[in-house]
Amino acid sequence: MSTGHVRHAAHPGGGRPPTALRGGRGVVSGALAAAQSFLIEPADAPPPPAPRDAPQARAVIAVFGLARGCGTTVVARGLGAELARRDPGGTAAVACEGRTAGIPLATQAATLLARTLNSAIAGEARALGRLCLVQPADHTTLSEAVRPLAPLVIDAGASLLGGVPAAIADAVVLVSSPAVEPALAPVARECLARVGPEPLVVLNRVDWPGAGSAGSTAHAEIELPSSRMGAQLALGGREARGDLGRAIATLADRCGGTS
Repeated sequence: MSTGHVRHAAHPGGGRPPTALRGGRGVVSGALAAAQSFLIEPADAPPPPAPRDAPQARAVIAVFGLARGCGTTVVARGLGAELARRDPGGTAAVACEGRTAGIPLATQAATLLARTLNSAIAGEARALGRLCLVQPADHTTLSEAVRPLAPLVIDAGASLLGGVPAAIADAVVLVSSPAVEPALAPVARECLARVGPEPLVVLNRVDWPGAGSAGSTAHAEIELPSSRMGAQLALGGREARGDLGRAIATLADRCGGTS
């Protein structure tokens, strides 16, 4: 009786096939392959071709925090990953201060951008997920180098509002949270508008729509829901999923990111 497709072909030398002989190593290899398929693009996947009508200059977006701990870095990287997904080159740069931890897995496009920037500017660039994280010596020089290659998001933190990041940006985002005094938002917005574009106020870490105080909700154009998994994906240079991902996509639309 034919066994159909249930039987495996016998190994030419008899006995078990090589995978079975390797035992645990085969299981480990399979787990690593599964992780890579989720975190990075396949090694044999060709880079996406840039269309002839690709933009010659991409957007520069500055993200400021209204207070420490309100999630400025999550918003900056999540926004960068969303812009990278939309860009013909498949990557984006995020300017940030200090070395940051993260799983060292990156797309081919992000790795190539990091190599290019390491040889073109004073500073340090490394690839993470879809992003190229850069510690620039000068934001103006960085923006000039990156604009023809990829979108740039400047994670300006919460220590200083305005300055060069706001002045060179095409769009400015001001991140707050329900824990921050609502009256600070309009004052900070006015300060930023003096040196750059009128900022978009984002209320981050909202448990449900309208969960912030009446004042904080009134001053915010966009609310970003709390999502531990979404935040971890953003910090790793990947697009946030679910409600947080949809809210960040809306933020990218408002900032002028091409869909």
